[in-house]
Amino acid sequence: MILEHADITIAPGRNAEFEEAIRRGIATVIAKAEGFRDAQVHRGIESPERYLLTIHWDTLENHTVDFRGGPLFPQWREIVGPFFAKPPVVEHFELATQHP
Repeated sequence: MILEHADITIAPGRNAEFEEAIRRGIATVIAKAEGFRDAQVHRGIESPERYLLTIHWDTLENHTVDFRGGPLFPQWREIVGPFFAKPPVVEHFELATQHP
């Protein structure tokens, strides 16, 4: 399983709108993607315009090829893209160790 970590900064004062949009985007678009497992969104405390979106995918290719290269990605960006103050920084991680 792969963890996608997207660091998102939005325009100030648009938190409520963005949070509704990202909830809707995950439920109606990303959840339909091949290999999607789950997603979480965290809002920054010190920087409330900053969000961390984490998504578990079955494989790296499920995100980078199937989702980003497929028809769902433009739908996703149409929903959340207007809120971005700058392009998100996206990285992928694999589990190195786990504590129960």
